[in-house]
Amino acid sequence: MAKERDASLDHLLSFDGYVYVEDDGCWAKYEIRLVEPSAEIPHGIRYNLTYHDKYNRRIIGFDNAHAVKMKKKKYCGRKITWDHEHDRKRVRAYEFESAEQLIVDFHKAIDGLKKGK
Repeated sequence: MAKERDASLDHLLSFDGYVYVEDDGCWAKYEIRLVEPSAEIPHGIRYNLTYHDKYNRRIIGFDNAHAVKMKKKKYCGRKITWDHEHDRKRVRAYEFESAEQLIVDFHKAIDGLKKGK
């Protein structure tokens, strides 16, 4: 049986190429496209959602544009992930659940930054 299409996928895809600039000069950019599902991108969505300060420095990013080697803990194997998020301080794995959740998580990260969290 074929897997049902995520209802929020078309909504996410409609953001592709969208850039918005806030009054304080910060801005966000959305790049989203469908790709053939693979081991690296099983959900079939290539995405790069970024939020920049007024000096054009990326301060938040959610993407799967490249593999990221996560820090190896003493007794566990090396984990390589494609879905991940960036902030000023670190890169960490991102657990892609759905197109809708990606939008929510991106905006939640921006709101948290603005509130100083």
